[in-house]
Amino acid sequence: MKKKVVLLGDSIRMLGYGGKVPEMLGDDYEVWQPEENCRFVKYTLRMLFDYHEQIKDADIIHWNNGLWDVSDLFNEGRLFSSDEEYIENMLRVASLLKQITPNVIFATTTPVAEDYPYNKNADIARRNEILVPLLQGMGFKINDLYSIAIQNLDKYICEDKIHPSAAGAAAYSAKVYEMIKSFE
Repeated sequence: MKKKVVLLGDSIRMLGYGGKVPEMLGDDYEVWQPEENCRFVKYTLRMLFDYHEQIKDADIIHWNNGLWDVSDLFNEGRLFSSDEEYIENMLRVASLLKQITPNVIFATTTPVAEDYPYNKNADIARRNEILVPLLQGMGFKINDLYSIAIQNLDKYICEDKIHPSAAGAAAYSAKVYEMIKSFE
């Protein structure tokens, strides 16, 4: 019987690991992921209602959100989501996913190029540091994509300064694959 895997996440999923991981998993897995970008956490929270039929029998869920939430799009010194709002909604999503399967993996929010004008790695790292222990306390496995990319931003982040390069997508895909296979 095939294991059902759900991949939820923002453009890091779409442009990073979402295309390659289903191929890597092969015929023993059925992989479902939304066609659209899961954007910020409140969007993901809302869309869980619409995704219900597709994700209800998942054996494993791999999930990321964060880059949209930590953006300062208007350069006003105010992030799209406050720390409190972000953590509250991430924990709501986490609780809902845990009702579907105990096998949930959270991928940390990935870094951006140091000169990217809308996100700062200090904010991303702080959010990861707040959220990861809370999710670990809920029994989540943590896929630390942030640590992979922060070591070599020039190699793992593409010219747009936020999305993974080909090398970054390959590294993320390998780590997502490894985490999913860890449930065997």
